Amino acid sequence: MQQSKEERVHSVFEKIYGSYDKMNSVISFQQHLRWRKDTMKKMNVQKGSKALDVCCGTADWSIALAEAVGESGKVVGLDFSKNMLKIGEEKIKDRKLKQVELVHGNAMELPFADNSFDYVTIGFGLRNVPDYLQVLKEMHRVAKPGGIAVCLETSQPTLFGYKQAYYFYFRFIMPMVGKLFAKSFNEYSWLQESARDFPGMKELAGMFEEAGFKNVTFKPYSGGVAAVHIGTK
Repeated sequence: MQQSKEERVHSVFEKIYGSYDKMNSVISFQQHLRWRKDTMKKMNVQKGSKALDVCCGTADWSIALAEAVGESGKVVGLDFSKNMLKIGEEKIKDRKLKQVELVHGNAMELPFADNSFDYVTIGFGLRNVPDYLQVLKEMHRVAKPGGIAVCLETSQPTLFGYKQAYYFYFRFIMPMVGKLFAKSFNEYSWLQESARDFPGMKELAGMFEEAGFKNVTFKPYSGGVAAVHIGTK
């Protein structure tokens, strides 16, 4: 019996949690750190504000948000992989960040009230959900009026030659790197599939607007292999 996308993704992340952070750095040549730093600069997170990090994984972005909101703020990280959350909990405990709470839950049906958060983020997680638009609508629902939603995600390069090289790397090289470093060929094959099938920048911006966001902007990183999208409620 064939697995649903949700079941397959859950299985992938429950297996690769131990090597996820290391592999992120290897696969992106550590560029994901630079992309997130620039994204945080654009967000201009205010002290004392409240943020939700959807598909938080091992909580790196949740931690960056917690440092930005300070002790008077609040950050909630949500993920459906308990194993990924365990890694995140260890990081938060080591840093003594009392303003962070990690929650086991589903991005498709966020367990939060309407108009709850000043910032709602999702980093390299939207491509893994069964319905991109549904998750964006949920992010819009829980954002406060005037709040912003931010998606940092892989994207589709458009420059000829570079685009072909990118797809070759993701399809053939990345799964082999996964096998070499994390003993997870099949799981990293899934990650390249999800990146390959993900909408381009303009298409995703359209989805943000369809979900209800205004003033939607986006910025490509590293020739379009990744992009940040920001929308206001």
